[in-house]
Amino acid sequence: MQTPSKLLLENKAWSQDMIARQPNYFNELAKEQRPDFLWIGCADSRVPAETVVNAQPGEIFVHRNIANQVITTDFNCLSVLQYAISVLKVKHVIVCGHYGCGGVMAAMQPQSGDLLIANKWLLHIKDVYRLHQEELESIDPGKKTDRLVELNIVEQVYRLAHTSIIQSAWKHGHKPTIHGWVYGLNDGLIDELIKLDHNTQINPIYRYAD
Repeated sequence: MQTPSKLLLENKAWSQDMIARQPNYFNELAKEQRPDFLWIGCADSRVPAETVVNAQPGEIFVHRNIANQVITTDFNCLSVLQYAISVLKVKHVIVCGHYGCGGVMAAMQPQSGDLLIANKWLLHIKDVYRLHQEELESIDPGKKTDRLVELNIVEQVYRLAHTSIIQSAWKHGHKPTIHGWVYGLNDGLIDELIKLDHNTQINPIYRYAD
């Protein structure tokens, strides 16, 4: 069993190993960050952003929550997005969900009376289910959860494109590309489901006026 003390010892060993291999590693890393990627992922402990793409510290700016959602009233997510786009000037925004997502599976069940806050969060995934209910209820029940995982990722990508932050960046010359990825817990592989760029035609109802 892992303990906090064990984690601290592992941290010390990792730091010493990095310094042994690259004596100036932390001095250089501390100067600034210039990541090309913003990763919006699930909080699931089995899908650590940097690990699954073999990235190094400083390469990915990360925001994680239950079921990798982009909720337009969530100031936590929006502040991360704004900083990544407006200050860090990331080139890519990635929404990465995963098959077997507990948040998606919970959203497919009746609401739990003892999880009042979690229920409110999962309502947004229930909305995705409702939007695609006809498709979801016409497929093999064994594939329904995985398909909702995919549809949820796609919807989050469109939600990003519907924000003033992304639309303003596209309009004023900074052109980040938005990606929707799904990670397989069973094989460790990532597939791209959707990609939007500055040439994407936004549905008029979601466009910001000039």
